[in-house]
Amino acid sequence: WKTHYEVDRVLYTHQLTTCLQEIVNQTPQAKILVMKGINIDSGNMYDMAPTFEDDEDSSLTSLVDSTTLFPILAECRVIKSPAELQLLEHVTQVTSMAHTYVMRNIQPGMWEFQAESLFRHYTYYNFGSRLQSYTSICGCGPNTAILHYGHAGEPNSRQLQADDNCLFDMGAEYQCYASDITCSFPANGKFSTKYQPIYLAVLNAQIAVYNMARPGVSWVDCHKAAETVILQSLATLGIIDLQDKTVQELVELRLGAVFMPHGLGHFIGIDTHDVGGYLPGHPERIAQPGLQRLRTARILQPNMVLTVEPGCYFIDHLMDEAMKNPVYAPHLRVDKLEEYRGYGGVRLEDVVWITPQGDCVNFTQCPRTISEVEHVMAGGHWPP
Repeated sequence: WKTHYEVDRVLYTHQLTTCLQEIVNQTPQAKILVMKGINIDSGNMYDMAPTFEDDEDSSLTSLVDSTTLFPILAECRVIKSPAELQLLEHVTQVTSMAHTYVMRNIQPGMWEFQAESLFRHYTYYNFGSRLQSYTSICGCGPNTAILHYGHAGEPNSRQLQADDNCLFDMGAEYQCYASDITCSFPANGKFSTKYQPIYLAVLNAQIAVYNMARPGVSWVDCHKAAETVILQSLATLGIIDLQDKTVQELVELRLGAVFMPHGLGHFIGIDTHDVGGYLPGHPERIAQPGLQRLRTARILQPNMVLTVEPGCYFIDHLMDEAMKNPVYAPHLRVDKLEEYRGYGGVRLEDVVWITPQGDCVNFTQCPRTISEVEHVMAGGHWPP
């Protein structure tokens, strides 16, 4: 047990003060390192500073250092070891197969919670993944535009209609390591002429990121590259009017945040949204629409593992605000935009590894092209 978990000694909590006092007495200039830092997702303070019983002269309390440990451990979790990479690849393959199973078995008339149930059963029954990385998001129809759907306040409770599109964001957990994959597809198994170009815009945005993601590249630039592809696709559809601007100029005006209001992705590991996104010595959060939602703005490094999850959504309040915005309004074709009101959205999310050799390796094995998705939903074998 000690060898497996690399634990030297286990004590009861009431023995802590005596044990630490013995160690301190034998260690010149001793410090007691404790975890304390800001959770970058919630903004809440993570504070595990201990209190010591029988420390009457505060000799132990005075040795507590609550600033050193947190950033060091967070940085350790950013860069994955070979063993961690193996676990993350495995749990992502499990998650990929489970998504494919759901895709193959879903049909109009079922309920969103049944899709979640199929996923949970598959991962546990076939691979022993007892837990999930997070609450499953199984949105259909207009619910696909709700970024964090599926919780108690907005449960997976809609019945699938034949003309619905699905957005299923689900991830298995294995040996405490997370996966996080999103698949979008038509409930009836066939892409409509309206759905297909939006789907392809998001898929091509993903591919654009894969083509540039390597050590030394800014994650912010990857986010903007995804926005560029999506805005160009919306311009081709006539939803956006470039007028005298280039697509890149509209990206810098932050028009992309109207259609992709979340960040491109996040670190993943022991937590689904893993730590280390905004540590000292690395780029700070950018206070601009869309970019402020990035969970990191770091420069990519070897052995980082992240999700790549571009999306394109038609969210009522964001559309309304954009049409009133004097900067954005001239570039929006209101008649075309209204055709997509209530339509929902598309997101595709994969787990990728930035290799020391300069590659972006995709651990995800889900159907992604239109022909692949339609093949699987027709009962076809996967992987092919």
